[in-house]
Amino acid sequence: MTASAQEPFRVVFVCTGNICRSPMADIVFRQLAREAGLGDRVGSSSAGTADFHVGEPADHRTLAALQRRGYDGRRHRGRQFSHDDFVRNDLVVALDRSHERILHGWARSEADTGKIALLLSFDRSAGTLDVPDPYYAGPGMFDEVLGMIEAAGRSLFHQLEPAIRPSAPTGPSTTPQ
Repeated sequence: MTASAQEPFRVVFVCTGNICRSPMADIVFRQLAREAGLGDRVGSSSAGTADFHVGEPADHRTLAALQRRGYDGRRHRGRQFSHDDFVRNDLVVALDRSHERILHGWARSEADTGKIALLLSFDRSAGTLDVPDPYYAGPGMFDEVLGMIEAAGRSLFHQLEPAIRPSAPTGPSTTPQ
């Protein structure tokens, strides 16, 4: 998949309530795109499989962990994943295998199923496929989870970057013969 000149490559990150892991992944991924000068070529969002926190800001511990690493998550508001997210996005990234199973159950076509991936599958050094849910843990776990998300987000971005980056124009050579 490649981003066209008009349409950015769109990614949605999915966890349970959309207040901890998926907002972290969204914010990290958008920052990676901006730092690479590709912020206008990438669209990133997040959603939850459940409707527990629709309209709410990210968990205060999520915001604190993000802030400690130089990210700003204050604009985030929770929302639930919908079938339209399969249409709007080129890639649907689950934060753990339970989300992946739910998304596979919601997929209406092979095209939808083909868009689903696990975030940690992009990080060969992860040692697991599930980003743990820090919701019932302390601030240290939020920092640990953010570190996992940053590493996997970098790996994902580096894998997608060649398809996202505009290709150099081709034309006649201006080199003297």
